[in-house]
Amino acid sequence: MASRFRGLLYSGNYFRTNKCVGFYLNSMLYHSSQHVFDLQWYQNEFPRITKLADLLANVDAIDGRLVDINSNSAIFDDGIEHEMCTFKSLVRVFIGSPSVQHKMKHVLASSNTDTQHDSFTPFCKASEREPLVIDSLTKVSNFLSVSAQQRKLVRFRVCPQVTQHRIWTGALEEILNSFKVDLDSLGSQGLNEGTMLLGQQIVHSCLKFLTETALFSDPDSSSWMKLLPSKTVNFSDSQKWEDVLGMFNDLIKCCRSETRLKLHVDKAEVMKEGLLHIKDIFTDNKVGYKEVRHQENLVQKKLSKTLGHSSRCLFTLLMYYLYGRVTDIELDMRGGVYGNGSDNRFSLLMGRILTSDSEKMVGRGVKQLDRALGLFKLVWEMAEMKGHLDLQGHMWCVGAHNRMLRYRGNTYFVHGICL
Repeated sequence: MASRFRGLLYSGNYFRTNKCVGFYLNSMLYHSSQHVFDLQWYQNEFPRITKLADLLANVDAIDGRLVDINSNSAIFDDGIEHEMCTFKSLVRVFIGSPSVQHKMKHVLASSNTDTQHDSFTPFCKASEREPLVIDSLTKVSNFLSVSAQQRKLVRFRVCPQVTQHRIWTGALEEILNSFKVDLDSLGSQGLNEGTMLLGQQIVHSCLKFLTETALFSDPDSSSWMKLLPSKTVNFSDSQKWEDVLGMFNDLIKCCRSETRLKLHVDKAEVMKEGLLHIKDIFTDNKVGYKEVRHQENLVQKKLSKTLGHSSRCLFTLLMYYLYGRVTDIELDMRGGVYGNGSDNRFSLLMGRILTSDSEKMVGRGVKQLDRALGLFKLVWEMAEMKGHLDLQGHMWCVGAHNRMLRYRGNTYFVHGICL
């Protein structure tokens, strides 16, 4: 395994693993919904799943990239990516098999949780075992059946928090720093030299702009002691957010053709929405602290007014506000919201497919599910949905020992897959 990865790893970020969603996933889910598989099929395919699990034992898919969990390095290999897609597609079919469903129901029934009842059978439908990429509040609201009026309430409550100047600039810096890491690392991985040098120059200029903005908005700096500017002050030498917008356009154009930078380019495209809305706002570091605060407040007010509920830019700011990350959330199985027979109590279940049940791998799976489930519950509460929402995460791994875990007050199940 180590020799296979040699020369394919680098300490960068993000490689979305959605290129092979084709035949295997679609055909497996279709046929499983038609119940055409018999015991012989499962017996024939199980060795293949076991072999793939062994091959991918140290590989995880998180934040749009394949990662070697031992070195936390990104993996760029079409063969490994295809094997991961095949593995997860096969596991989805096995999870829907009567045998696994029966064992899962038995584990849930013996868990003493208050969220289950006799007729509860999660992930039995093929649609509940499909993957899901969450990249907007609208996707969350659609999933939870949030009404149009409630969506307005969610947006009203989210915007003032996530459009704060420090959140806005922090999210931009996170994107640019990730861009910088990958540009530097890919220089030795065959990236076009012109693309690398120009991309590095643009990222440096953007980061310099944000650093200067942060410096003069810091109340601990000496900027607050400056005299008020003259009423006739000339702003012609001042910078505008339009300057950053122009640099983002150049960065996207420069790196668009490099597939290994696709996630960064996509996020830069997303953040352009916010930059377009504030492009006419000055960022002048020659004025006093109060004037700088006024400029920051203009950014916040403009973004709050213009970023809609479906905005991916707004969602990116929310992710940074909640978790310090700017990536979308990816789930191996979307699950669903289930009523359990109790008054006004519901269960939200989502799933991950793991290549091993090592402590490190399970821990990573729990944290990924925690972020996803936490986001959905936040929207549920902000929308003032009726009823209490319990959260459950489910993880499947070949040969794992069935067990239940608790993390931040929520329940997580590890399910083994075997014949």
